[in-house]
Amino acid sequence: MTQRGTGFTRRGIMGLGAAGLALAASAPGPARAEKVRTPARILILGAGAAGTTFANRMVERLEGAEITLLDDRLQHFYQPGFSLIGAGLKPARYAVSPTGEWLPAGVRWIKEKAAEIDPVAKAVTTARGTRLAYDYLIVATGLVLDYGAIEGFSPEMIGTGGIGSVYAGPDAAARTWTAAARFAEEGGQGLFTRPATEMKCAGAPLKHTFLIDDIARSRGGRPKAEFTYFSNNETLFSVPIVHEKLRMLFGNRGIATAPSHVLTAIEPGQRRAFFRTPEGLVERPYDYIHVIPPMRAPDVVRNSPLPWADRWTDQGWVEVDMGTLRHSRFPEVFAIGDVAGVPKGKTAASVKWQVPVVEDHLIAAIEGREGAASYNGYTSCPMITRVGRAMLIEFDYQNNLVESFPGIVAPLEELWISWLMKEIALKATYNAMLRGRA
Repeated sequence: MTQRGTGFTRRGIMGLGAAGLALAASAPGPARAEKVRTPARILILGAGAAGTTFANRMVERLEGAEITLLDDRLQHFYQPGFSLIGAGLKPARYAVSPTGEWLPAGVRWIKEKAAEIDPVAKAVTTARGTRLAYDYLIVATGLVLDYGAIEGFSPEMIGTGGIGSVYAGPDAAARTWTAAARFAEEGGQGLFTRPATEMKCAGAPLKHTFLIDDIARSRGGRPKAEFTYFSNNETLFSVPIVHEKLRMLFGNRGIATAPSHVLTAIEPGQRRAFFRTPEGLVERPYDYIHVIPPMRAPDVVRNSPLPWADRWTDQGWVEVDMGTLRHSRFPEVFAIGDVAGVPKGKTAASVKWQVPVVEDHLIAAIEGREGAASYNGYTSCPMITRVGRAMLIEFDYQNNLVESFPGIVAPLEELWISWLMKEIALKATYNAMLRGRA
C-alpha cells in the first residue's frame, strides 16, 4: 500500500536497501500533486527536522501561500549522529550544517524565538515583540533537555570528571567520548541512565551502553569495568519482544540492570550519583556516568493553551489526535516531531511519516474537505549493539514490529547491514527528507 502523497511504500524510513537509500537521497523527489493556489498564512515554529521538512514540502504543494518559519537557530544538528560522535566514530562536525542550507526559496525565515502562542487569536508573538498572525500553525519546536532537574549537574561538566551526555549537542557528544574513552581503557564503575519522562530516541541510552562496552573490550578496560544500566521502569524497551532481546544481550555481556532507578542528583567532586527508587533514595559511586536528562516541551508551548490537560502534565506535549496530529481543540493547529503529544514518535524516522499526514490534512482543510491520511505511530530505531553490528527495530503505536525487509533482515538479529544503514545510509536519507524528497 502506498501512502498518499509520499511516493514511497509504507515500509518507513528504512524501507529501502542500503544502496537504495543512498540513491533515494540523490535522486529527484517523488512525483507531486498539482499545486494548490491559496493565500493562506502558514506559520511553522521550529527549523529542526520536522519544521524544515514540512517547509520544503509546502513550497512544492502550495502556490500563493505565505509560508513563514520562526526559529533563531543558525545551525542544524543531525541528531541521529550524536551516538556515533559519542563513541568516537564520527567527529562533531559530522552532525552540523547551516540551517539556511536546508530552507527553500519561498519561505520567509524569521531568526527569532517564539515568545507567546495565542491559538484563540491565531497569532504568535516573537521574542522581539513582533505579532505574527496565521491561518494554520505547525508546531515543530522540538523539545528541551531539562538538565537543571538533576541536582548538582550542568552541561559544562560533560567530558570532565567521568561525565558524559550525548544529547546536549555535537560538541557535548565529542566531549562525552573523551570521558568514555578513558573509562573504556581504565575501567571502574560505569553508570548508564535513562529519564522518567518521554524522550527522543529512547534507544540512544542503550546504544551508548552497548558501544562503550564493545569499545572497552577492544581497548582492554572491560575486565576492570562494571556496567550498570538504570531504567526508569521495569523494562528496557517499550516493545516487549525487544525488551526481552535486550535483557538477554545485557546478560550475555555482563551488563547489570537496575530497574525503576531515576537519576535525581550527582555530586561530581565525590563522583556519586543519587537515584529515586520505589524503596527510596539510592546512592551509587561512579567512574563514568552517562546522563540523560528529563525532556519537556519548550516553555513557549508549555505555557500556552496547546498542551494536554490530563496527560504528560509535567512535560507539556501538544494535545493532538494520534492519527491526524491535528490539535483536539484548535483545528488550525498541528504538531509534528518531538513536541507532538503522542505515545510514540520522537525520532527522525517518525518525522518522515508524520509530515505527509499533516500535509494531507492541511491541504484538505485549505480545499474545504476532509483529509484521509493517518499516522500509525511508526518509528525506527537502528539499535547499535556493537561497532559494526545493529538490530533494525521498527514498530508502531501497538508495539507491533514493522519489518522493512521481511525474510531478509530479521529485526532482532545483530547484523552488519543494519549497522550500514545507521552508519552510512541513514544520513543520506535524512538529508533527502529535509529537502522534501523522501
